[in-house]
Amino acid sequence: MKTIVGLTGPTGAGKSVVSLVAKEYGINVIDCDIVARKAVEKGTEGLSAVVDVFGTEILNNDGTLNRKALAKAAFCDTEHTNLLNKTLLPHIVKLIMGMIITDKTLLDAPTLFESGIDNICDKTIAVLADKNLRLERIIERDKIEREEALLRLNAGKGDEFYIEKADFVVYNNADIEKVKSEIRKILSNIFERN
Repeated sequence: MKTIVGLTGPTGAGKSVVSLVAKEYGINVIDCDIVARKAVEKGTEGLSAVVDVFGTEILNNDGTLNRKALAKAAFCDTEHTNLLNKTLLPHIVKLIMGMIITDKTLLDAPTLFESGIDNICDKTIAVLADKNLRLERIIERDKIEREEALLRLNAGKGDEFYIEKADFVVYNNADIEKVKSEIRKILSNIFERN
């Protein structure tokens, strides 16, 4: 029986730690950000569907997606963002399903709940961390100024959103070995029961 686990959490929380532990266990890890980019590559059904909704203004001259133009059109309000998610989700899910090659799969999806991808998951894990720690991680990871990092941080959902929706919550504030140990217990719990 195939088991699919969704992994999410706010930016800078340290989801990559869960992915690393999952790989140690031989779990197939799929980065949904990469899949979402593939879903809108030139010539794909996904790009065609998005163009049908948002118009050819979101394309570059060579027919590839102009991400800035799409962001401007799709993120101007909640209604347009939901429309983008609804339009793209079937194409992303189709690609994901084609990538599920083992009985154990972890979907690393920053917008797991917002996109609706959690609907194909058996269980979900959210990784959280203190806001100041996340801020420092974002600055270090993305090599950006504090103000830009704060904008990214404040644009995301609050901890309550993830606590309310996820089956398991991991706090990535402590030493890394303690966090890894907690993740191992959660993954064992999920995959041994299914």
